[in-house]
Amino acid sequence: MTVVNRGQGGVFFLYGYGSTGKTFRSKGQIVLTIASSGITSLLLPGGRMTHSRFAISLNLDEFLTCNIKQNTPLAELIIRAKLIVWDEAPMVNKLCIEALNRIMRNFLRFNNIASLEQPFGGKTVVFGGEFRQILLVIPKGCRQEIVNTTINSSYIWDSCKLLTLTRNMRLQADKSNCENNDLREFADWILSIGDGSVDHL
Repeated sequence: MTVVNRGQGGVFFLYGYGSTGKTFRSKGQIVLTIASSGITSLLLPGGRMTHSRFAISLNLDEFLTCNIKQNTPLAELIIRAKLIVWDEAPMVNKLCIEALNRIMRNFLRFNNIASLEQPFGGKTVVFGGEFRQILLVIPKGCRQEIVNTTINSSYIWDSCKLLTLTRNMRLQADKSNCENNDLREFADWILSIGDGSVDHL
């Protein structure tokens, strides 16, 4: 939040499993909340799907850009936004992220020529998600192809500062100690499956 308030720009990846509280709230400023899946976008205040919000083509290649024109309302919205929150980022093809990076650097260079060299033109972008969940589906794709399309295989990942959430916020609610212990034991068991530390079910 300090980076946002100071307008410094930066790229962050907020890593946390379900129920750790990755959802953000704005403070009267323009915050674009997007998600890689339709269901998740419904859970975000004012959330939209990635392809819808940034007019990203479904035909992906390394030269892809967002279909956004200069001096349009959407372009102005992106320029004025203080923060972009992108949830479920591991579920989207890295080419979509790189396309947004290119278009933002291009838009923002008119206000600051240095933005051409900064990730996302110097805007603050927070990605959220976890790698235990289902990754992007590539028809007839092998494991190597799927892994190579994820965000941590993108050149953008080198600019990401990793932030980790570990406390299960749903367990903080007022419940009996016995019920909380049962829930915590179940949550730890689910996490151990995701981490691959359980030999058998």
